[in-house]
Amino acid sequence: MKFLKILLLFITIQVSAQQGGMWIPSLLEGMNEQEMADLGSNLTAKDIYDVNNSSLKDAIGHFNGGCTSEVISPKGLILTNHHCGYSQIQSHSSMENDYLKDGFWAMSLEEELPNPGLFIEFIVRIEDVTTQVLNGVTDDMTEKEKQSTISKNSNAFEAEVETEAWQDTKIKSFYKGNQYFLFVTERYNDIRLVGAPPSSIGKFGSDTDNWVFPRHTGDFSMFRIYADKDNRPAEYSVDNVPYKPKHFLPISLDGVEEGDFTMVFGFPGRTNEYLPAVAIEHITKEYNPSNIAIREAALKVIDAKMKESDEVRIKYASKQARIANAWKKWIGENLGIEKSNAVEERRLFEANFTKALKEKGLEDKYGNILPEFEVLYNNFEDVNIKRRNFIEVFLVTNELMTMSFRAYQFEQAVTNNPDVFDKAKTSIEGTLTGIHKNYDVTVDRGVFENVMPFYTKNVDVSIYDKTALTNLDTALKLFEGSQEDVIKNLNNDAAYAYAKPLIEEFYNTVNTEFEAKNEPITALQTEYMTALMEALPNARYFPDANSTLRVTYGQVRGYSPRDAVYYSPVSYLDGVIEKYVPGDYEFDVPEKLLDLYKTKDYGQYADTNGKVPVCFLGTNHTTGGNSGSPAIDAHGNLVGLNFDRVWEGTMSDMNYDPEICRNIMVDLRYVLFIVDKYAGAKHLIDEMKLVHPKK
Repeated sequence: MKFLKILLLFITIQVSAQQGGMWIPSLLEGMNEQEMADLGSNLTAKDIYDVNNSSLKDAIGHFNGGCTSEVISPKGLILTNHHCGYSQIQSHSSMENDYLKDGFWAMSLEEELPNPGLFIEFIVRIEDVTTQVLNGVTDDMTEKEKQSTISKNSNAFEAEVETEAWQDTKIKSFYKGNQYFLFVTERYNDIRLVGAPPSSIGKFGSDTDNWVFPRHTGDFSMFRIYADKDNRPAEYSVDNVPYKPKHFLPISLDGVEEGDFTMVFGFPGRTNEYLPAVAIEHITKEYNPSNIAIREAALKVIDAKMKESDEVRIKYASKQARIANAWKKWIGENLGIEKSNAVEERRLFEANFTKALKEKGLEDKYGNILPEFEVLYNNFEDVNIKRRNFIEVFLVTNELMTMSFRAYQFEQAVTNNPDVFDKAKTSIEGTLTGIHKNYDVTVDRGVFENVMPFYTKNVDVSIYDKTALTNLDTALKLFEGSQEDVIKNLNNDAAYAYAKPLIEEFYNTVNTEFEAKNEPITALQTEYMTALMEALPNARYFPDANSTLRVTYGQVRGYSPRDAVYYSPVSYLDGVIEKYVPGDYEFDVPEKLLDLYKTKDYGQYADTNGKVPVCFLGTNHTTGGNSGSPAIDAHGNLVGLNFDRVWEGTMSDMNYDPEICRNIMVDLRYVLFIVDKYAGAKHLIDEMKLVHPKK
């Protein structure tokens, strides 16, 4: 097919060492291998990905479907970010055992805490299945016909794949539907919490420092994978034993310096690097500002209440972090797009694309694409914002509306199929119980009052005085009795009666219109990707992130965010002390850490200048999902733990610029220093393999 020919053409092109891109680990031989070598790597493609022998890929786990983790000992010890394990740390916390505030360290295997629902998934192998998936797909098909054929082909192929009984498969789309890969995976479900620093270390700087540098956050936590006696995945059992990995990462005690090679290996979530200029303009000038305003309104209430009450702080810690993270990211994304003049640069690129179409005689074939994008996006903008506003209000920020939304889904499910009543009832009861575990009606009422005006003029705060949903016991009583009783109870509830017309409007009008207008944009984006590769075959293309395993490589580099300002690439413990504000929820420092600093009791974790490194910068192209990814040196050793990007560089999801975009990593020497000298958990250090590759 033409897709395959084009892909083979650009994959074989050799280019000089470049940075940026999220590359498929099974396709690193050739261009990528040479680029990594030019940047200072000693690793071969097979060192990174090998099906027949252990390789770096075998140490990289998808952490709960949203972050990355890595194996750092032969006993299945796992390292990820503090913010990735935050909800698990929170779930074990209480007023009596405040692990968020005080930290947690298991001093033996018996003290490690189980986490129902938490999983880590490894990639066994990756196969290109484009030919099989696109079999029978033709250009004259409608988009629905194409997707139906692709789905049938994918399901049929997966059914025939040979796997072990404990393995699973998934097929994912790449290059906007121009290429498809099969992933064979193994998922481990018995994951136990081993250690986490207090939030004053793991979340040091909190919202103020989020997405910025210099950073001084020890954003790490530790878990352990348990398996059955045969080292296979198993549900939690006291009989399970620590997992024996195919590969674990040695840890370098030599650290990094400017210019060192770094490779980040993980599961980046989602990027859109090939959007037309009109789309970037819509996102940054209309879509993002709308979302920012809603989250800002919610955070104003949540932040104030968390400062007033430790009980509220524990309940809302994870929610607040989740809401605030994207809120600040979107602000930085807009700033980066503006600073880099990305929209105008993209229009210049599109002019070159249009010129290439004419030169290659492809104008009749693809000349309609860019003008069509303009028309489609102009017609799409309003409904895109309206739909996202609903999601922000009903599913992200306000819990009463979330409960109402889930209740509506319950009603629709049992109305359409009465046979599922018992199953649906159990599900909604579980959902309500989960929400109420960390729910405060006063906080939620304030959030409702602040965010609802962004979606509707009909804001009725009095529903909080009349609804049964704000109390778990009364909420569950709504679901007692027969199906008819339950539906009657729901529709008589004040909050549900208020929300239901808005939810119905969303499903029947807003979302329907969104899907109808988004479908041709998605189809055109696929055609645009094909056209780019055909018209500009010598350009450098990498697939957008889609939560699959990727390699991104670069170097340790500082950067200049604005005139006359330059950030060195490494921050130190000295900076933690400089930022220290006693009693402040963002910048307090534990007494023991202060003592270690005063006595300079750094053990083997200081650098050659006698200082403890905390964080460092790299030019690696990362995004959400790369949180917890290992930063690997030129020899395959762990040197850092990826956790963030610089504020101006969050635009890299749409526009990677090596001059501006930087990822932020915790230096592994700081991680080891906290585990050993602060927590006194030397038994964990003893599990690891510490090396000196520079000596």
